[in-house]
Amino acid sequence: MHRKTDLLTIGQLAERSGLAPSALRFYESLDLISSSRTAGGRRRYQRSTLRRIAVVQAAQRVGLTLAEVGAAFADLSSDAAPTRREWERLSSRWQAALDARIEALEKVRDELANCIGCGCLSLRRCSLYNSGDRAARRGVGPRWLLGDDPAVPVAPDGDRR
Repeated sequence: MHRKTDLLTIGQLAERSGLAPSALRFYESLDLISSSRTAGGRRRYQRSTLRRIAVVQAAQRVGLTLAEVGAAFADLSSDAAPTRREWERLSSRWQAALDARIEALEKVRDELANCIGCGCLSLRRCSLYNSGDRAARRGVGPRWLLGDDPAVPVAPDGDRR
């Protein structure tokens, strides 16, 4: 059982975490954090909630979604901060996704200078990289940056040959 002084109000948690109370309520609706209620129905948060919020914020900074964080948190106790061992296990699950994002960002960085003329945006007027708007037959979005190979022929109906 926690002492009354060990619990934070939503205002105190907002101030300490730097998040708006509405964001904290949203996190709670996603089961990323949890609270107890007073007899009057007011939220009270354990101090360990600050660490859970820090994990959420760190994950978001590296591009993980709240759904990915929630899936990882599903195996953790909702009323305690992750232990070092739990954090190592949790973060190792994100390794492949982070590696893929890093690879994609490096590709964008390396190709950025050519982005306008590369055909990845299906520019109709680009006769150098995208003559006849052939990138559009491959689908929407930045086709070359998504990994489509401009050298692989595509049938007029979009099927790769």
